[in-house]
Amino acid sequence: MKIGIIGAGALGGTFAALLTRAGHEVEVTARGSGLEAIRTDGIRLSGGYGEVHARVTASERLTGGADLVLVCTKAQDAEAAITANRDAVDGTPVVVVQNGLDGVAIASRLLPRSSCMGMLSIIAANYTEPGHVRVTTTADSYLGRGDGPADEECVRTARLLSEAVPVIAIAGFRGAQWTKLVVNMLNAVPAITGRSVQSVVDEPSLRVVVTASMRETVRVGIAKGVRFGALQGMNDRRLRLFARLPLRLGQVLPWSMRRRMGDRPNLGSTQQSLRRGQPTEIDFLNGAVVREASVAGLPAPVNAALTALVHEVEALGRPLPADRVVAVLHRN
Repeated sequence: MKIGIIGAGALGGTFAALLTRAGHEVEVTARGSGLEAIRTDGIRLSGGYGEVHARVTASERLTGGADLVLVCTKAQDAEAAITANRDAVDGTPVVVVQNGLDGVAIASRLLPRSSCMGMLSIIAANYTEPGHVRVTTTADSYLGRGDGPADEECVRTARLLSEAVPVIAIAGFRGAQWTKLVVNMLNAVPAITGRSVQSVVDEPSLRVVVTASMRETVRVGIAKGVRFGALQGMNDRRLRLFARLPLRLGQVLPWSMRRRMGDRPNLGSTQQSLRRGQPTEIDFLNGAVVREASVAGLPAPVNAALTALVHEVEALGRPLPADRVVAVLHRN
């Protein structure tokens, strides 16, 4: 098949390389130094899925004619990127590979003739330099849409993508998005402090803040009537139990996630954006919890504080001392 990928960063580059290795014709969009590097030398993938040197077609916009399109931009860039590619994409099946809660809805609104699906990827990958991606943690990805069972197109698309990397079609995709949002609470504190996810979770005073942001996220989801999907050993029953636990006991959740990562440093996607001098998607992660809490009539002070601290790091261009994060709980 011919597969278009909008956004050739860490995840987009991973999927582009693996789909090329599986025998598909791949076209990616990129900009600046990334576009130049891919045009010159392709995409080089290393780490968990082995060494891959993928020669792909690259341009600022897709040229059209794809059988399937993956949207792999950061959440804050999705609307502009989809709009820029609309003429080439509308009418083609689209899979939005993105953090946050709104990606599929945005794509469906902008691409009315396309069948839009969502995919949650737990793969941890670092964009080490233009055209180079290193996978630090391999994992299944989960594809679906809406609240019902996985439909035939989702099952078929998951099977196709699984030729390159494991993808599972799941029921209750919206609930799974909320579970992934809980996972994404691992992003903010490493971004604020400039440390790896593993280093943050290993530090008790920081781990408890991560736990508090996760617990707050789950409590907001419960207030919104969410039934959490099953991802990475988490499910609705376990997360509801977690929401009732004191912070001291709840720390087992981020610790269990950290164990799955191994010891190769995982920076998290938010910190990677900061290191490249790019805006982060924090408003679609911790910021999304704050917005959803407001709709539900709840406070979300921990996630509001972490969102503000990430924006402070964006403005300063450097990490903050760890005690600024620790102080979040003392203020709330």
